[in-house]
Amino acid sequence: MTALAIETAADDGAVRSTGFAIAANGAYAARLVRDEGGTAAWFPERWTLDGPEPYAVPLPGNQPEEPDTAVLPMADGRVLIHRRIADRHSFALLYPTGPATGELALGAIAAGADAAEADAFTLLPPSPDGSCAYALAVGQDSTALWLVAGGAFGPELVARLKGRCSGGAWLDRTGRMLALDRDLDGRTKAVAVDLERGGEVTELLEITEESNDRLLLADADSGLLLIRSDAPGHDRLGWGVLGSALPVRFPECLRLADAAITPFAVQPGQVLMPESCAVALRIDAAAGTWVGIWRPAGRHLHQLAAPQGWLAGAGLWTPQGVLRLPYATDASPCAVLELPAPPDPAPAPPAPPPAPARPAAAKPVPLGQAPLTGRRPPSGDR
Repeated sequence: MTALAIETAADDGAVRSTGFAIAANGAYAARLVRDEGGTAAWFPERWTLDGPEPYAVPLPGNQPEEPDTAVLPMADGRVLIHRRIADRHSFALLYPTGPATGELALGAIAAGADAAEADAFTLLPPSPDGSCAYALAVGQDSTALWLVAGGAFGPELVARLKGRCSGGAWLDRTGRMLALDRDLDGRTKAVAVDLERGGEVTELLEITEESNDRLLLADADSGLLLIRSDAPGHDRLGWGVLGSALPVRFPECLRLADAAITPFAVQPGQVLMPESCAVALRIDAAAGTWVGIWRPAGRHLHQLAAPQGWLAGAGLWTPQGVLRLPYATDASPCAVLELPAPPDPAPAPPAPPPAPARPAAAKPVPLGQAPLTGRRPPSGDR
C-alpha cells in the first residue's frame, strides 16, 4: 500500500480530496477532504474497508486543515496527521470519539532539525508492522529519515543518508528493511536501509553502472520487485526477484504508445511464487485513466475501465486475487469496486527454436547486492 498524492472531484465538483492512503493491513484508509458545498473546509476522513460494506468517518479538528496536510492510516484505525505550522512539522494521531475527534499529540520537529529547512518533507508508505510511521526530510545533498509515530518520546531521527532520497518500499513484513531511491553523483539507484542497524545502507539494484534504477513496488511474500529503469535505452517498466541471480526483465506488453504505466498494488500471499502474482497498474493517457492487470508469467496486459470516481492509483489485492478499487461519487461517497483478476490467455503452442541470436552489446546484469536472500529464482525468463 502506498501513500498517494492525488486529487479528485465528484461530478458536480462538490467534494475534493487529496492524499488517499491505505493502511498496511488493508483495514483502513484515509484522505483529506474538502466539502465545497458546505464550509469549504479541509478535514481528514477515515475509511473502514474490512467490514461488510465500506464506510467513512469524518475527523475534523478544532480548525480547518491546510490543503497540503498529509494523512496516513494506522493498522489500529487511528490516522496520523502531519501539519506544517510555521517553522515546525507537527504530528498527531486522530481517532473518532462519538461526535468529536480525539487527538493524541506526538510532538514536532523544529527548524534546524534536518526537517523544516529541507527542500521536501514527505511521509513514507505505512510500515508493515502497522504501528510505526516514517518520513523523509530531503536536503540539498543528504536526507534525514525520521520515525514520526511509534517511538517512545516523539519524533526520532533514525539516520542521515547521503544523497537525495525518494520513493519508499518495504522489503519485509516486520518493517525493518526499507528500500529508497537515492540520487547520488548524478545517478539514481535503489538502496536498502536497515532500520535495526542504525540506518545502514546497502546497494539493492544496479542494472548497469550508468543506468537510473528505481524500485516502485516490492512484495515481501514472493520477493517480486517492480522496477523502472533506463537501462534498455529509455525508461521502461520491468520486474525482478529479490535475491535472484537472474537479470531484470522488461516485458514488451508493458510498453504502451503515448501512455504512462505505474504499478500500485501486488497480490499478497504468493509465497515464493513471484511469477504468479497479479499486479495492478494505473494507465494514464490523453484519453483518461484506466486500470491494467498483469502477471509476470502471463506476458499479457489486461486493460479494464476504472470505476467512476476512482481515487486514481489507489487499491489493494486480496490473497485470492480480487482487486479492490476505492471510489467516491455524489451517489456513493465511500465505495469499493471488486475486480477478479482475469485469467491469462492460454500460451501459444511451442514454435521451432529460432537460430541463435547475436548477443546484445549491453545486457542488463542481475540485481545488485540484496539484504534478503534465500528466494527461489523464477522458473523462466519473461
